[in-house]
This record gives sequence, structure tokens and C-alpha cells, in this order.
Amino acid sequence: MCRVTRAEPEAQLRRRLLGPEPGPRHRLWGWLGPLLVTAVAAVLRFFRLEHPHQLVFDETYYVKQAWSLVLHGHEREVRGGLEEPDALFTAGTPDVWGTAADMVVHPPVGKWMIAVGELVAGVDTGLGWRLASAVVGTLSVLLVGRAAWHLFHHATLATAASLLLAVDGHHFAHSRIGLLDVFVMFWVLCAFLALLLDRRQARSRLAERCAGLDPGAAVLRWGPGLGLRWWRVAAGLCLGLALGTKWSAGFFLAAFGLMTVLWDVGARRAAGVRRWLPAGLLRDGVPAFLAMVPVALLTYLVSWAGWFRADDSYKRHWAASHPATGWEQLVPDALRSLGSYHAEIMRFHVGLQNEHAWSANPWSWIVQGRPTLFFAEWPSRGEDGCQAAECVRYIASLGNLVLWWGAVAGLLVVAFWWLLGRDWRAGAVLSGVAAGWLPWFLYQSRTIYSFYAVAFVPWLALVLTFCLGLLLGGTAASERRRRWGTAAVLGVLALAVLWFAWYYPVHTAELLTREQWLARMRFDFWT
Repeated sequence: MCRVTRAEPEAQLRRRLLGPEPGPRHRLWGWLGPLLVTAVAAVLRFFRLEHPHQLVFDETYYVKQAWSLVLHGHEREVRGGLEEPDALFTAGTPDVWGTAADMVVHPPVGKWMIAVGELVAGVDTGLGWRLASAVVGTLSVLLVGRAAWHLFHHATLATAASLLLAVDGHHFAHSRIGLLDVFVMFWVLCAFLALLLDRRQARSRLAERCAGLDPGAAVLRWGPGLGLRWWRVAAGLCLGLALGTKWSAGFFLAAFGLMTVLWDVGARRAAGVRRWLPAGLLRDGVPAFLAMVPVALLTYLVSWAGWFRADDSYKRHWAASHPATGWEQLVPDALRSLGSYHAEIMRFHVGLQNEHAWSANPWSWIVQGRPTLFFAEWPSRGEDGCQAAECVRYIASLGNLVLWWGAVAGLLVVAFWWLLGRDWRAGAVLSGVAAGWLPWFLYQSRTIYSFYAVAFVPWLALVLTFCLGLLLGGTAASERRRRWGTAAVLGVLALAVLWFAWYYPVHTAELLTREQWLARMRFDFWT
């Protein structure tokens, strides 16, 4: 960015810091387009949500543990002597709990969200088990469209981002089962959108307070203060809720914290602040840390309120039999007990190494090399409505390859625009992929699964949307160039919709003949 050499009026400085202001018609469609896609996504996600009426994959843990939270405030072990607790649970006898606390390895926020759905729609139906997942899965379609709007200020691209997420099978499958990772995705996406709103608000304040100042003015040595930034606090809250669902959200907290500070450094440089680097790191970086990290940690701690309140939760009174020494005496016993519990959880996560048919190395995630099979039944003729020799019911986290394989190429394009083009939008869409994917390469010896990748699917949609924006061409492009660009974008989106329609039955446990199933499972690594 160029350095300021003369006083600038506010309108000119705002344009340099925020870009051109979109017109009211574009702003309207920036809402209407994603909202229309979200409405369709809601129908798809809620249609026959209760099917199948049995606990799918790790629903056997989280759906039941959610109800234990409702009954007891913490997770308990299944009552001894019960041979088929899942069958009892699905048959309408959900109180399968004994008196012993269970050592669970994920914090409670996601399970509390599942519990809300069970309270609203009933604990004896698949609708109750999966209601929260469907709600946040649907809302995330709108959120990614709004994030795309704040990145690109283009209604078509905002709608495209929503559509790409709405028709991704990986995201779709997660939106219809009661697992935790969809809640991680939702809360970190909320945090990302909050930081985009904070970026706009901060730059508006900077333009207002720097406009008309002579470049040699004393205030431009470090730049003006920007006040309390509530959108950053909101981002910290959302990241705390994500962390309270799964610890892997901590990587998003680190990546987004760095991202928002770098945005401030760039803003101060563009506004003509002379010591823009130390000003951005200190005047903005320290408040950013205080607005996000303590808020996230406090939110995380509050999420354990049920564990604190219960007298018989796991390791609740560990500290009583392990007296504190030295500086540990300054820490309340309840927190020391929770700390011991957390140390045990960490040992479990780091040391988890067992054989599993659907484990997948993170190298394969991005190309959907080993999608997770959540559910499969193989009825024969006359069973469960099957009228062929063999039939299949299937739920797999198979991503839409128009999105996933398109994003593989798109990541290279976006990285180029970030590193050489210095495009902040490219860095923003890369941040979610980096936070959600790259840290798993540190744990390749651990048993991990490709369904964890749902946490960064929205940013793959934004990566591909960035590339679709390049296809469309800018305002300076010729009319012919823009017509061909629009046709190419519509072609990509149509292909993504057709791909989703073709694979819809293998995300929803619809009855297929074996031949129909094999027609969809064309690649050996999927069968």
C-alpha cells in the first residue's frame, strides 16, 4: 500500500481502507441470495431427519451423554448389567444411567446443544437427537454467504458460497446426525464472521479519526486508539463455545487472533501511521489478545458449570485426596480437580492409537480419499421394503468433489494471491483451512478420521468462491469477458448441484438396490 503524503478527506480514506461501497441493490441481494439458498438447505436438512430411528456412529456416545447432562448435570456411565443400552434408549427408555460418573474426553458444549434438541423435540425420536445439528448446519449456510459478502462485496459470490456449502455432502451428512464436529464448525464460523465485522468497524473508526490530519501530525506517530471492539469480544465468546465442544478449536483461536492483528497492522499502514508495525502489534495486538483469549477461556470454564455443580461428577473431589503443595495452594480445589481431569483427557487424546476401519490420514482428507461410513444396512429381498436381491442403506461423509477437488486447485491460486498479490481476502479464506486441517499433520500416528474436516469446509467453499470471483472478472473486464465468466461460474455451481443430487441417497440412508449403490460408489477407495 502507498504511504500517505498529504491530508485526506474521510471519504477518500474510507475508500482506501474499506474499498468501494456497494450500492443498496447489491446489499439487498447480498442478503436475499444466501437467504434463499438457506431456505432450500433447511428443507433438505430437516426432511426425514428422524430417519433412521437408531443411534448412528458416535451418536451412541454424544446423544446419550447429552441426556445424561439433562438428568444429572454431568455424564454418567451406563448402568451395569444392561446388554443393549442403545436399543433401550431408542425404544423410549432413555434413563440408562447408573450412579458412577463417566470419564468423557470432550467438553460439554456440543452435548448441551444436542440436549436442547432433545428437550424441544423429544429424547425418544431421531428428530430430537439431530435437531441441533440440523439447525446449526442450516444457519452455517447463511453465515458463510454473509462472510463471502464481507470478503467480496458481491451478491453473486455470496450466494455461490452459500450454495457450495449447502450442497456439500460432507457438511450435509454432519447436519443430519448428532455428532460434535458440526458445532465446532458453526462456532468458529460465527467467530470468523464477527472478526470480519470487527475489521470493517475498526477501519471505519480509523478513517474517521485520521481523516484530514496532516501526515506529520503527532497522532499519526502511533495512530489513534480505536476503543472497545465488541465484535472481537463476540468472537472470543464464540471461540470459547467452540473450544467447549472440542479442543481442536484452539487452533482456530490462534489463527484468527493472528489474522485480526495483521489486519490492524495493515490498516494503520494504509492510514498513514508512521510507526504502523509496533502500533499495530502493541496498540491493537494487546487489546485483541485481552478481548479474545480471556473471554474464550472464561467461556470455556463456564461451560463446565454442570460438572462444578454436581457432587459426583468425574474426579470432582480429586483434590481432596491430593493435597496441594507450594504455589498450587493458591488454586481452588475444584480447579485443581478439573485440571487433573484435563490432564487425563490430554493423555487419552495424544495416546489414542487403535485400529479402525475408517481412520484416515489428514493427507487424504482434502481429496476425500477415505470418507467416514456413519451407517450401513444391507437388507435382502423382502426386508425393510427391499424388492431386489440385495439393497443398501448408507450414510457416508462423502464430500462434493466439485467443491473439494476444486478447492485443491483453488488453494494454490489463493496462496498465490495472498503471498504475491497481498490480497487480505486470500489470507482470510486460507486461515480457516490452515487452522482446521494443518494441525492434524502433527498427530498422524494417532487414530483420526476424515469427518473432522467438517470444521473447515466453509473455508473450502470460500476458497472456491474466491476463484469463481476471478472467473467472473472485475469491474474493468469487458462485457464479453464477464459473460463468459458468468457462464463458467453458473456451470460450476450447476455441476455441484447435480453431484449432490446424485449422491443424496447415500447421505440419507435412502433404500437403494445394490446396483444403484455401486453406480454411485465408482471409486474403489469409497467402497
